[in-house]
Amino acid sequence: MTDRSNPAEAAPTAAQAVARDNATMVRKLLVVALLMFGFGWALIPIYRKICEITGINLLTNKDPQAAARAANTQVDTSRKVIVEFDANRQGPWRFKPHVNHMEVHPGELVHVDYDLVNLEGRAMAGQAIPSYAPLQSGSYFQKLECFCFKQQVLEAGESRKFPVVFFIDPNLPKDVTQITLSYTFFEIPGATRPEQAAVPETSNGPS
Repeated sequence: MTDRSNPAEAAPTAAQAVARDNATMVRKLLVVALLMFGFGWALIPIYRKICEITGINLLTNKDPQAAARAANTQVDTSRKVIVEFDANRQGPWRFKPHVNHMEVHPGELVHVDYDLVNLEGRAMAGQAIPSYAPLQSGSYFQKLECFCFKQQVLEAGESRKFPVVFFIDPNLPKDVTQITLSYTFFEIPGATRPEQAAVPETSNGPS
């Protein structure tokens, strides 16, 4: 007797296979999303640990001798260095420098401002991470004042102007004629106090 398969019986099997594939894909995407979130949350402490080990781009320590060195440093008017300012953000911020670049003399005290805006409807804490190009120029970039020295907390919708005051060490190698100072501003989840997490509603008194 000939076995005749019913095509209608194969259809649910194919549909189930597609459903299983879709479910597997969703699980993989969820795992990737969780890993990305965890990596972003852990990036600041990882970066701090790297800084502690290498001594490069230390975030939180302000050099107490920087102001004294600036006062005693001779400005080298025979040289000019182009300093480019770059701003990146990870999270719902608006972040940018007031100027894109400056021409400065080594030893000259320079002031530049950055604007930071919290675009969320809640308070957020963040940390600016500096980087330099070329890499070796970082050790000649002396900051007296910088918002990167500590975490910053902005209330919902708050806009703030942050100054950076620095000078370029005249011992900068002669072949370095351009430096890029780049900041990336990261949100630090859970760093705000509970009462800062939302703007409290004001009461007009008993109704």
